[in-house]
Amino acid sequence: MFWKFDLHTTSHIDTLLEKEDVTLTEVMDEDDVLQECKAQNHKLVDFLLRPQCMEDLVTFITEEPSTDVEEKVKYKYPNISCELLTSDVSQINDRLGEDEKLLMKLYGFLQNDPPLNPLLASFFSKVLSILIGRKPEQIVDFLRKREDFVDLMIKHIGTSAIMDLLLRMLTCIEPQQLRQDVLNWLNEEKVIQRLVDMVEPSQDEDRHSNASQSLCEIIRLSRDQMFQVQGCSDPDPLLATLEKQETVEQLLSNIFDKEKNESAIVSVIQILLTLFETRRPAFEGHMECPPGMSYSSFSVNHSILEAVRPRLKDFHQLLLEPPKKNVMKTTWGVLDPPVGNTRLNVVRLVASLLQSNTHSINIELINLNTLGVILDMYFKYIWNNFLHIQVEICTAMILAMPPAPVDIQPDTEHEHAKGSILIKHLFQKCQFIQRIIDAWSSNEKDQAAGGRRRGYMGHLTRIANSIVHNCEKGPNGPQIQQLISELPAEDREKWEAFISGQLADTNKRNTVDLVNTHHIHSSSDDEVDFKDSGFHQDSSLQQAFSDYQMQQMTSNFIEQFGFNDEEFADQDDVVDIPFDRISDISFSLNTNESANIALFEARCKEKIQQFEDAGSDEEDIWDEKDITFAPESQRRPSSGSTDSEESTDSEEEDVKRDPFETSNSATDDTMEVDTDCDGWLGTSVASPSATLSKDCGRSKAEEETACCEQRSITETVMNGSMKETVSLTVDAKTETAVFKRYVEHMLMFTLNYSNKVCSLNKVWSECKHLDNNERGGHAASPFP
Repeated sequence: MFWKFDLHTTSHIDTLLEKEDVTLTEVMDEDDVLQECKAQNHKLVDFLLRPQCMEDLVTFITEEPSTDVEEKVKYKYPNISCELLTSDVSQINDRLGEDEKLLMKLYGFLQNDPPLNPLLASFFSKVLSILIGRKPEQIVDFLRKREDFVDLMIKHIGTSAIMDLLLRMLTCIEPQQLRQDVLNWLNEEKVIQRLVDMVEPSQDEDRHSNASQSLCEIIRLSRDQMFQVQGCSDPDPLLATLEKQETVEQLLSNIFDKEKNESAIVSVIQILLTLFETRRPAFEGHMECPPGMSYSSFSVNHSILEAVRPRLKDFHQLLLEPPKKNVMKTTWGVLDPPVGNTRLNVVRLVASLLQSNTHSINIELINLNTLGVILDMYFKYIWNNFLHIQVEICTAMILAMPPAPVDIQPDTEHEHAKGSILIKHLFQKCQFIQRIIDAWSSNEKDQAAGGRRRGYMGHLTRIANSIVHNCEKGPNGPQIQQLISELPAEDREKWEAFISGQLADTNKRNTVDLVNTHHIHSSSDDEVDFKDSGFHQDSSLQQAFSDYQMQQMTSNFIEQFGFNDEEFADQDDVVDIPFDRISDISFSLNTNESANIALFEARCKEKIQQFEDAGSDEEDIWDEKDITFAPESQRRPSSGSTDSEESTDSEEEDVKRDPFETSNSATDDTMEVDTDCDGWLGTSVASPSATLSKDCGRSKAEEETACCEQRSITETVMNGSMKETVSLTVDAKTETAVFKRYVEHMLMFTLNYSNKVCSLNKVWSECKHLDNNERGGHAASPFP
C-alpha cells in the first residue's frame, strides 16, 4: 500500500552525480552504490561506463593497494570494484568483455610473481568467471591468443582462486561445441601432464593439494558430462589422458622414485581413489541407467590397474615403514608411531582395489600378505575408528564378493572359480577366526579387571556377524563353512560357543530399545501438562473435549485453517459467504450414555426455566433490550443527525432472524436508561428512571410525538461467519442517544453422544428461559 503515497526518496547518488568534478572514489563511498548499480540506475551506470572509471575499477582489483592506507579500509575499494564489475549489469559486461585494453589489464594480474595476493586473486577470478559465463566466445578467443595462459595458470595453481578459475572454464562454458573446443585446446596444451608434475615432493603442500583436487574434479566433471549430455560422440580428451597407463605411472613415479613426502603420497592416492570410483554420479533428474551401462556406472580402466599392480609392493612397504612421524601422546598412552595419514589412505586404496575384484591384483595382495598387515594394524591401534571402518569394509567385500574371473588362463579358470582365493587366505594364512576370538577374550579380561572396553569392539561385532551371515546366506557360504570345518577342533568349538554365547548376547543387547515408546504423545511440555491435568469424575464432557484438542492435526489442516482471501474483499460483494467448514466438525464422545443424560438433565434443572404458555402476553425475554446512554448534564443539542431507517425496520429485521441461531451481543455500557418507546429491537429494559416516567404519566399524543422525533441509523456488516449490527437512535426532544450493537455467529456444531445426535437447535430451544442474573442480555450456553 505504500506505493500509493509515493514515499520513494531520491538516492543521494543522483544528486552526487550531478556534480561536474565527482570522482569514482566519492561515488564508491556511498552506502547504496551497489544497490543502485544492481537496480541499473541510469546515471550511475553511465558514469561507471566512462573509460577512465572502467580502467580504475580494473586497477583496483589487479594492483596491490598502497601500504600507507589503514589496514581495515585497505581493501575497501578493491572489494567494491569487484562487486560493481560482477553485478551482472549487461552494459558493464559488454564494455569489459569487448574492450581488449581492459582485458589485457585484467590479464596482467596473472603475470605477477607467485605467490599471488589471495584476496586480489579471488577478485580477479570472480570477475573473469562472470565474463566466461556471460561472454564465453569473446573470452575464450582472447585467452587462446595468450600463449602463456596455461603456463601462468599452472604456475599459480597453489592459489585456490586460480584453481577455481580453471575448473570454471570446464563447467560454465556453453554451448557444448565451444566447451569441446576448450577441452581440446587444454589437452593440446598438456594441462593434465603439467598438473601431474605439480604432485611431486619438491613442490609445496598447497600445490600438491590444489593440483590433486583439480585432477579429481576433472575426472568427476567429465564423467558427469557423459550422463548429462546424451548423444555426444566426442570423448572427453582430458579424462582419456588421465586414464592412460603412462599418466598413472608418472604419478606413482613422482612419489616412489624420489624421497618420501606424505603430502605428495596422500595427494596421489586421492587421485587414484577418484579413478577407482565406480558409483553412479548423483545428479538431479537421472532415474535410469543409460543404455549399454550397468548399475556399476564406471568400470575401472584396465590400464589403471596395470599401472598400479607393479607398485603394490611399494604401497605395502608404506604400511610397514611410513614417512617418519613424531611420537604422539594421547590420554590413554603413547603412539610410536601413530597410524598417520599415509597408512590410512593406503588402507583405503586397498579397499578400492579389492572392490575391483581383479584376479591379478588379488594374487599380488596375497603374495605380499597385505591383508595380514592391515589386520595387525586393526588390533594394534584399538582407538582409531577411521582405520577400523576401512578394515571392516575390506573384510565385508572379501566375504561377499564372488570369485574373481581369471584372465588369459583357460586351463586354470575352472580351478579358481571353485572358491575365492582371498577368503581362503583370510581364514588360513591370516587366521581370521582365531584372532577374532582372542581379541574378544582379551577385551573381556580387561573389562573384568576394571579396564575400558576396547574401541574396535563394535566393528569386531559387525565383522563376526558378517561371517555368520555369509556362511548361512552369502554366495561364498559353502566355502566359508568348509574352511570353518577345517579349523582345529579346539578353535572350531570356541567359534561355535562364541556364536551361540557371547555374540548372541551382544546382538540381543544391541537390539533392545533404549527408550520406551509406549504412550508417547508429544514432546511439548505444555501439551503433557495439559494432558495430565485432573478432571472431576462427572466432568466427562470436559475430558472428552480435552482429548479432542490433543488429537494430532491432519496433514491438510494447515491448508484449510483460517479464512479465504475472498472473506477480506469488499463487503458489498461477499455478503452471502457461507461458513461451512465449522459445521462439519463433530465431536465423538465415547462416554457412558446414562451418565451423560443424567448430567445434562442436572444442568438443565439448574439453569433452565420452564416454558411459558404460547399465548402468554408477557414480553419475550429473548428479544434484545434497548440500553440507552444519557447525555452529560451540560450536553449541547445534537444537530448533525442523518435520517436513515426507522426503528420499525430494525424490528422487522429481527423478526426475520432465525430464533435458534446462536447470537452473542456485546456488553453495553449504561449511563442512563431511556424511556419506554418502541426502539430498534422492540421493548426497552425497565429501569427506575423509566418507571418514574411512567408513573408521572404521559399522554398518548406526547408519546407519539416523542417517537416521531426519534431518528435511527442502522448499519450491518458481514465478516465471514460473523454478522455485526450497529444502531444509533437519537431523540432530539429529550436529548437522548441510544447506541446498540450485537453480533451473530452463524455456525452449527453437532454433538455425538454415543450415536445419539443432539443439535444445538434443540439445546437452545430447551434453554430459552434463563435465570435473569446469568443471561445478562444474551443467551448463555448451558454447557460448561
